[in-house]
Amino acid sequence: MRRIPPLSAPLALLAAVAATAVALGGCAWSGDDAGDTNPPAAPRGLTVQAGSSTTAHVMWNRATDDTEVTGYEVYRDAKKVKEVAGGEQMVDVVGLAPDATYTFTVRARDAEGNVSEDSERLSVTMPAAAAADRKAPSRPGRLTGRAAGSSSAMLSWGKSSDDRRVASYEIYQGGSKVHSVGGGQTATLVTGLRPGTDYTFTVKARDAADNFSPASSRVRLTTAGGGKGSGRGTAPTAFRAGTHEKDGAYYIDLSWVPPRTGGAVAEYQIQLDGRTATSLVFGGTAPKDRAEHSFYIGRKSGEPHRVRVRPKLPDGTWGGYTPERTVTTG
Repeated sequence: MRRIPPLSAPLALLAAVAATAVALGGCAWSGDDAGDTNPPAAPRGLTVQAGSSTTAHVMWNRATDDTEVTGYEVYRDAKKVKEVAGGEQMVDVVGLAPDATYTFTVRARDAEGNVSEDSERLSVTMPAAAAADRKAPSRPGRLTGRAAGSSSAMLSWGKSSDDRRVASYEIYQGGSKVHSVGGGQTATLVTGLRPGTDYTFTVKARDAADNFSPASSRVRLTTAGGGKGSGRGTAPTAFRAGTHEKDGAYYIDLSWVPPRTGGAVAEYQIQLDGRTATSLVFGGTAPKDRAEHSFYIGRKSGEPHRVRVRPKLPDGTWGGYTPERTVTTG
C-alpha cells in the first residue's frame, strides 16, 4: 500500500479553513432560505359604515407583527377589493349596489408576503338609491370640539338637512378624511391622536347619491401633553362594584355610566385582579344612561378582588379603564 505523506502545516491550516468556510456557508444559506415565516396578527377593531348607497367606509386597528406590517388587504364577500399601505387603517370601497348587503374582512401582510388570518367579519346593508338626486345636503351646523385627554377628541355638530336624507357625516382632519358616522349621528369621538398636538377638524354631510355638503365651520383643539389623561373622556364614569350571595355562590355586581362617544357602546372588557376576565357584549339596544352586569366569582367567603372596566369605542379602539375597585365576597 502506498503511504500518503502528511500535509505540511500551511496546507493543513488551509484545508481546515476551507472546511470551516463550507460548513459556515451551509449554515448561512439555510438561515437565509428560512426567512420570516411568522404572519402578522389579525387586524382587530373592524368597523364598516355605509357612506352612501354605493360606498362603504371600512376602518380597523393597526395589526402587530414580529417585523413590520407593510400592507392590508380588504375583502368584500371573500373577494379582495382593496390594498393599502401598512401605515393606513381605513379605506372607502366604492362601486357597491344600493340595497345590497356586503360582508367585509381585512388581513395584514408583512414584507415577506406572510398574510394574517381574517379580522372579524362585519356586514353592512347599503341605503336605497336616490334616483336623479343632484341636490347636496345643507352645511352641518356649528361644529364644536374638546380634547378628551392626550389621544382623543370629542366632536359634535348641528344636523344637516337633505331633500332625501343624510346617509353619513364625514369627519376631516385638515384635508384628510379620518372617520365616518351614520346620518343619524351628530357627535363622535376621534381617537388615535398625538399628545400635545394642535388639530383642526371639519365635517361634511353626504347623501345616498354621493352629494357632499359644504364643510362645516372649523374647530381647533389641542390634545393634552405628555400622555396625561389619555383615558379621560373615553372611560366609563360613576363606576361601582359590589358583591352578593345566592345559593352558596358569590357574584360581583358592576354598574357604570357609558362614556360619551356620539354612538352606542355595546362592548366592554372586564379586568379582574389585573387580568382580562371577559368581554361583555350587550345585545339589542346598548344602555346609554347606566349599564349593569353581574358575574359568578366563586363559593369562598372573605376573598378580595380588584375589578375595572373599559369600553370598546365606535371606531373599534379600546377606551380608558375606570378606576379600579376592590370588593370582598361574603
